[in-house]
Amino acid sequence: MALSDLFARRRKEEQEADDPVQPTMALDRFLAGLSGRPQPVLLDLGPVVGSNVTFFGEEVGCKILVEDLSKDIDRHVVEGTLDALPLFFDTRFPQESETIDGILCWDIFDFLDRPAAERLARQLKRVLRPDGTLLAFFSTADPRSSVRPTYTKHVVIDRTHLQYRPYAAGRAKQRPLLNRDIQRLFEPLRITENFLLKTNLREVLFRKPAVARVSPATPPPAE
Repeated sequence: MALSDLFARRRKEEQEADDPVQPTMALDRFLAGLSGRPQPVLLDLGPVVGSNVTFFGEEVGCKILVEDLSKDIDRHVVEGTLDALPLFFDTRFPQESETIDGILCWDIFDFLDRPAAERLARQLKRVLRPDGTLLAFFSTADPRSSVRPTYTKHVVIDRTHLQYRPYAAGRAKQRPLLNRDIQRLFEPLRITENFLLKTNLREVLFRKPAVARVSPATPPPAE
């Protein structure tokens, strides 16, 4: 390794060490929803974070699938095809229906307009198993207050803390969703936890209703 590369890596590590660590109220509840399941499958919509893969593997023994949607958004921005993003989401996920136990959306919905958000939510509801859980973050701040658009890499420190590492985004955050809009977006999933943090972030935990058991039909009385 060249000396310049070594210094660059050290500078990056020092900068990342200074990134803010914030409390999370919902992550522990999300993990509790996965525990006890045999070899659960977790879908992560953020960038690959090696320490997160290790953490989730050790905590709940799950298989992790990473589908970095920020790259998809940036590619559509560069190609000038944002209008095609909703249609793209219709075929984005190769997973079979009802095969995922938990989904980590992080804050990806902040970067989507309504049509794209609806199509993405539809696919996530499709792949989530009955009684599966989905965790999503929603900013409540005015996106116009941001100097430059950034995504956030969410690094799990422990079950109650996340480190936020910003990195350049091709698209700014869109208008914040109201609480009722969030609920409608994910119906028929049920909101089981809803935390509004001091950091202008709303953490919402959803659960897909379990399949109702159909009771056998009662035979008609004998005449």
